[in-house]
Amino acid sequence: MENEWIQGTLEKFIYNNEESHYTVAMLAPESGPRDQVTIVGNLVGVQCGEVLKLEGEWIVHPQFGRQFRVTRFESILPSTVHGLKKYLGSGLVKGIGKKYAGKIVDHFGLETLSIIDGFSSRLREVPGIGRERAAGIRAAWVEQKAVRDIMIFLQSYGITPGQASKIYKTYGEQAAQVVKENPYRLARDIVGIGFKTADQIAKNLGIPNDSAHRVQAGVLFHLQELTTVGHTGYPHDALVEETAQMLDVDQTLVAQQILNLTHQLEITVEPQENLVYLASLHHCEKNLADLILRLVSEPCSLPPILLDKAIEWVTEKSGFSMTPAQCEAVKKALTTKLTVITGGPGVGKTTIIRNVVRILAQKKAKILLCAPTGRAAKRLGESCSWPAKTIHRMLRFDPSTHSFTFNQKNPLDANLVVVDETSMLDISLAYNLFNAIPPTASVVLVGDVDQLPSVGPGNVLRDIIDSKVAPVARLNEIFRQAAHSRIVSNAHRINEGVMPDFSESTDGSSDFHFLQKEDPEDVAKTIIELTTQRIPQKFGFDPVRDIQVLAPMHKGIAGVENLNRELQKAVNPRREGFNGKDCELERFGKIYRVGDKVMQLVNDYDKAVFNGDLGIIQSIDKENSTMGIRFDEVDVEFEFSDLDEVIPAYATTIHKSQGSEYPCVIIPILTQHYVMLQRNLIYTAITRGRRLVVMVGTKKALAIAIANNKTAARFGLLKQRLTGELV
Repeated sequence: MENEWIQGTLEKFIYNNEESHYTVAMLAPESGPRDQVTIVGNLVGVQCGEVLKLEGEWIVHPQFGRQFRVTRFESILPSTVHGLKKYLGSGLVKGIGKKYAGKIVDHFGLETLSIIDGFSSRLREVPGIGRERAAGIRAAWVEQKAVRDIMIFLQSYGITPGQASKIYKTYGEQAAQVVKENPYRLARDIVGIGFKTADQIAKNLGIPNDSAHRVQAGVLFHLQELTTVGHTGYPHDALVEETAQMLDVDQTLVAQQILNLTHQLEITVEPQENLVYLASLHHCEKNLADLILRLVSEPCSLPPILLDKAIEWVTEKSGFSMTPAQCEAVKKALTTKLTVITGGPGVGKTTIIRNVVRILAQKKAKILLCAPTGRAAKRLGESCSWPAKTIHRMLRFDPSTHSFTFNQKNPLDANLVVVDETSMLDISLAYNLFNAIPPTASVVLVGDVDQLPSVGPGNVLRDIIDSKVAPVARLNEIFRQAAHSRIVSNAHRINEGVMPDFSESTDGSSDFHFLQKEDPEDVAKTIIELTTQRIPQKFGFDPVRDIQVLAPMHKGIAGVENLNRELQKAVNPRREGFNGKDCELERFGKIYRVGDKVMQLVNDYDKAVFNGDLGIIQSIDKENSTMGIRFDEVDVEFEFSDLDEVIPAYATTIHKSQGSEYPCVIIPILTQHYVMLQRNLIYTAITRGRRLVVMVGTKKALAIAIANNKTAARFGLLKQRLTGELV
């Protein structure tokens, strides 16, 4: 049976899968019955208001009824007044929102697009549009057309509109030519476009399987992928074997291109251990070790202090006495160049830092406090009554040079630098931090080495501890006030390989609860009820700002993606515009609403927002194609084309929660999460909760996690460099 063709205006998205681009949407046909029809299929990059010419067949879904299944489509510029208003008012063209779309189309009618394209100065005939706005609309229209051309060229390769926009911004009018000549450049140059997408484009363009471009790109891609699981370098032979298998080419080809990449200074091979590195990571690891060794070789230049008298003074000031272990840690911090303080929750790490700061402040020392995340920095500053910043903000990124302002040539002005949540430091951030610390300063690293290691490559805190290059204060005595917290006591039990204490406190005030639910759908339903009703009603926590769901995995009914969809519906449902403002954006099948909690996915130094930062959407401006998001009291403006860097964050992975604390944490745990269940994952999740932790799932899954204390080895040589084992 031959396929049919239908044509109409895309009115509304029902569902969109961001990975496969499978879409369910409503189409208003241009001919035939005027009722909207349901269309399904892989529709990459379409927008509400577009006129689509669709090829496919009519099917009857057993649950959803009659649908048109799309096999191929073409996008046609709208040709009706209604379509033009919807198309221009969708936020697709910056500078035109619903208000101006209506004014422009009412003024120019069906000639609107040709006026914008060829006679944009006439836009000034429309009330409210001046020279600057008309020029902005024209420029945005030109860019949108260029992006559309790229989309048409790449639509069969899985490129999203946001990625197409970035391709255009990166390569300009040469975008299509660049892609044709070497599509593998996309994987290197464009955030969000991986090797697999570039490889599919290359195959469709006829680039041979054993092309040097392809093999080199494959090696770099595999090395980059290995960094996402923590490896700084990787054994040469394993890299050759795995890359050859991935590319389906001979291993000798891979080995040859590794050699060529070393000559091109793209990668570095450490001959003594035969580890292969991305050149940038090798630079970071080698120089970080050199900087640490140089730091500890210098004499301590902190002000001279009578230690016992200082301890006596600070104890009197604070009104709290310290344990012998804490006193010893304070003394180490005041007399050595590099000190590590580690231990679980409730063991008094903060007390040590607060007292060190008090003593040195009395001596007029220059003290800097920092942490990898905004939440951790804020908590550190509040507990020490001293200003604290994120590491990125302390080092001050300069967008004009794409580098940090503070570095070895322009070091920080400090006698003491305290770094909290050091387990989060990956090799690159640690290098940039130590590169800015003057040799005369002392450094205190604070962190819980038993938590998950950094999301990025390296295992910096553990390597520094294991190298014995610095004295380590390992605290394990739980303070009396902390011992009353089930969160604290159960975190320590889990860390020791023991199941938590699930019994309720006699007064019903326990801060740790386990709700037994076997079925994933019951787990998800319970989490929605807890977030929206039970916890806010009993404890007064705000569902958006105070409650954080932390899941082991992305996929599944009780995974991050589905929980985010359901929590958004329950916590922040659709509403009409208020005060004449837009409050919802449907972009590429994803819904954003004012009031949504979102997370930044990549480091954006220009905006000064970083991977893992949480924010709340403050505004949506379809007229100017911008969204305002508040991160840690700072408002940041995003172009609509950059929204692939921002995801909903009512639920996040446990890995993404590192360095943060929340008043309330809800943790789904099921045997379906088996591949991710390990002791330090659950330990990290529980220690994120400050006042309340609720686990929902099965005790069997929890027992599996606690029993699994095997942590995947991370390849890298920082420890060996610090100990002198590596020449």
